[in-house]
Amino acid sequence: MSTRDDYIEKMKLQLDELDAQMSKLEAKAQEAKDTARDKYRDEMAKLRHQSRLAKAKLVDLKAAGEDKWETMVTEMEKVRDAFKHAFNYFKSQL
Repeated sequence: MSTRDDYIEKMKLQLDELDAQMSKLEAKAQEAKDTARDKYRDEMAKLRHQSRLAKAKLVDLKAAGEDKWETMVTEMEKVRDAFKHAFNYFKSQL
């Protein structure tokens, strides 16, 4: 496997792990009181949106040519970090 393939696989695994953890948090949020549940539902919608953005960026990264690879890696890491930060913030609120 090339370094590029390794990187793409690593990003995919990280995003899949965040999605799995997000599902666990969603189940926990369902146990909250009605007022908190509405807030959690809104936050989960935001997290799902960030997950979709990160997965779309990963698709772009896979398709990127060598000339755009470094730029795409930087963008991918920014999107992943934003998703991870939002996830950790949500997790800290439960």
